[in-house]
Amino acid sequence: MTDTGLFVIVVGFDGSENSHLALTWAVEEARQRNGQIRVVTAWSKPPLSWYPALLETAAGEVVAEDSPEKIAGTVQAEALKTAEDAGVAATGQVVHSDSPASALLDAAKDADLVVVGARGHGGFNGLHMGSVSTQVIGHAPCPVLVVRPKAA
Repeated sequence: MTDTGLFVIVVGFDGSENSHLALTWAVEEARQRNGQIRVVTAWSKPPLSWYPALLETAAGEVVAEDSPEKIAGTVQAEALKTAEDAGVAATGQVVHSDSPASALLDAAKDADLVVVGARGHGGFNGLHMGSVSTQVIGHAPCPVLVVRPKAA
C-alpha cells in the first residue's frame, strides 16, 4: 500500500492487444481492492523525423501521419476512459522515453503491483515474452503480473 492507503497498480498501455488485456486485468483488480491504477504510455520519436509527416498512399493520396506523442496521448485517453467507465480511479502518464521499461519502473517506485502485457508492438511475433515485460520482471520494486492471451 502507498502512503495514501490505496492499492496502486501501474499498468503499461501501448494500445496493443496484450496491453488491452493487461488494462482489463488491472482495472478489475483495482475495482476489487478499491484501489487505483496508474496508466503509463511511453513514446519515442525516430531520429530525423518531423511531424506531422506527409505520406503518399498507394492510391496516390497524400495523408498526414500524427506524431508519436499525439498517438500516445490518444491511446492514453482510451485507457483512462476504460478505467473511468469501470468506476476505477485512474491517473495517466504519457512519457517520452526510448525505454518503455524504464518509464514503467519509474512509475512503479511507490506502487503495489505492476501489470504488463506479455508483449507489445515489437517485431518478433513468435516470442512469448517481449523485452519490456522481461525487463520489468527483472527490475521492478514490487510484484509484477504479466498477462498473456488465452491459447486458441
